Amino acid sequence: MTSSELWDHATADRYDTEEAPRSTGAFLGPTLDFLSELAGDGRALEFAIGTGRVGIPLRERGVPVTGIELSEHMAAVLRRKIDEDRLPVTVGDMATTVVPGTFSLVYVVYNTISNLLTQDEQVECFRNAARHLEPGGRFVVELGVPPLRLLPPTQTAVPFDVSERHLGFDTFDLVEQLLVSHHFTREEDGGYRRGSCRQRYAWPAELDLMAKIAGLRLERRVADWEGTPFTQDSGGHISVWRKPV
Repeated sequence: MTSSELWDHATADRYDTEEAPRSTGAFLGPTLDFLSELAGDGRALEFAIGTGRVGIPLRERGVPVTGIELSEHMAAVLRRKIDEDRLPVTVGDMATTVVPGTFSLVYVVYNTISNLLTQDEQVECFRNAARHLEPGGRFVVELGVPPLRLLPPTQTAVPFDVSERHLGFDTFDLVEQLLVSHHFTREEDGGYRRGSCRQRYAWPAELDLMAKIAGLRLERRVADWEGTPFTQDSGGHISVWRKPV
């Protein structure tokens, strides 16, 4: 078991509803274009596949997809949508779990690599990706850039969503390189549900070093799935590392 927090039954059951805006064809189109182009005629492996928000539509695009998922509850929700023969999923952590075969593409989206709360485990995630890649294959990570420039002196919290149904803010531990995302979600009865999750943030340069340790080389970095150039003002990045031929 890794340091990742385990998503329980209740969280898994409401995940698709809460992520519905990020699951539409319009929203996912650029993501699927990006990933399917890199996969080519090969197979894809998704680390932390969750309920299949990306993996299932990528499979429907004709890319054979395999998943690794730590939470049995999240995997169970996925399994209601698609059978094992069409999209096999192994329950385990993305840092050490090994599945049969090699892949032209391994990917982890939506900041999920930050669920690994230690640098050592994040390095092992890169090594695990390299272990599964065929020569010339690629590892893709979608990750936000920590908004530390928004922190005035002595402040440790940054809001990221203030809306009618949701209040969200991150608090930062600058020594341990950890953040906690705090969520206050308005329920149908007018009450609020409070939740939080811990993450270990990593800068792009640190990820490049992890990739180098794993024997991968940076091929491309952009700000989003549409390919917007990555700059010092970008709030996130899509990075692609390649296993040498």
